Amino acid sequence: MLDNILTPKPTDDGSYTFFSEEFNELFHSHSGAKQEAQYKFSEPCQLKEKASSKNTLKILDICYGLGYNSAAALETIWSINPHCQVELIALEKDETVPLQAISHQLLNSWSSPVVESLNILAQTQEFNNKTLKAKLLLGDARQTIKILDAIDTIDAIFLDPFSPPKCPQLWTVEFMQLIAKCLHKDGYLATYSCAASVRNALQLAGLKIGATRSVGRRSPGTVANWTGENLPILSQQEIEHLNTRAAIPYRDPNLEDSAEMIHQRRQKEQEKSNLEPSSHWKKRWINKH
Repeated sequence: MLDNILTPKPTDDGSYTFFSEEFNELFHSHSGAKQEAQYKFSEPCQLKEKASSKNTLKILDICYGLGYNSAAALETIWSINPHCQVELIALEKDETVPLQAISHQLLNSWSSPVVESLNILAQTQEFNNKTLKAKLLLGDARQTIKILDAIDTIDAIFLDPFSPPKCPQLWTVEFMQLIAKCLHKDGYLATYSCAASVRNALQLAGLKIGATRSVGRRSPGTVANWTGENLPILSQQEIEHLNTRAAIPYRDPNLEDSAEMIHQRRQKEQEKSNLEPSSHWKKRWINKH
């Protein structure tokens, strides 16, 4: 039955992804699953630059899924510095997803050290050798992140849940605050989302934000850090989007509410808001072009 649920779907760069019945979404964009891992996560987190100057790096991969973001990160780091010792903490709700990725050999386009280590990680939730210490923590990321001993230590955070409308639980201000506490003062957080609600939540957690290049989709992703240094600047259009009702963030005060409750809370806040409706913002920018 699992094979029927998680059937590999081709993407435009030749790599494969899965479709989630639960969230009614693909795990990656049509334009290329492997490409997305590189351009939306590894590159914005400046892993090449970090690997060239550091011999130890710590990565937090939120919503590990098929393992592509971790695979791309390890490949990038070890191509620059083969002796770099990486600590990888991966959070994932459903162990069947990484296991199915392994059984369908979807990671096999990466180098064998990467494939072998992530195969073992998927099967045993742990991997240790000279250059990689990895853990796969299963369960609701809102809870598993609380048990991490990672305050101010993570060099790169990959935030890759399903989209905010489908999975608002992992895009809330409160969850962003927990993630931000893990980020090293020189670290970067990257996500594929450019939703105003997500960007605002990152800012409310104390982070500075920038845009990453778009991959396939017309919209860019988002990269964040503590200082604002080395971040691509937001366009005027993106800045104005953060002053609309679309930027009202998702909230989950006790980190335990259902998607429906989180949506309802945000909707009520939007209804009371004096901010400009995002439809006005959209219309204004369509007219400018």
